Amino acid sequence: MSLITKLDFVGIPSQDADRARRFYGETLGLQPDPNGEYEFWVGETCLGIWEPEKQGRPFAPQKNAHLALHVEDVAAARADLEAKGVQFAGDTFDTGVCHMALFTDPDGNDLMLHHRYKPAS
Repeated sequence: MSLITKLDFVGIPSQDADRARRFYGETLGLQPDPNGEYEFWVGETCLGIWEPEKQGRPFAPQKNAHLALHVEDVAAARADLEAKGVQFAGDTFDTGVCHMALFTDPDGNDLMLHHRYKPAS
């Protein structure tokens, strides 16, 4: 039996927390936490923006561990974000199970729009 019961939050490193807050709140439209100025909710998972350099740690964007942000329609969500200036890394791709479109936040953290269209086997 695991002692771990859930994922409490995912830390999002930033060099400018106010800029990141605008991106996650205004551009992506995520729900802000009413009790945390730099926290947003995606379903039951909290994204917490933090500035490593303010704690004496080096800043490094999260790479190759894309947060898969669920959307019902990847093409529509991508078009909406592109209209807001978000640039995507290549074309949307189809894995045969899901659609994915890769992009980054203003700090270079890897993100993904994701929609699984086939049920898990």
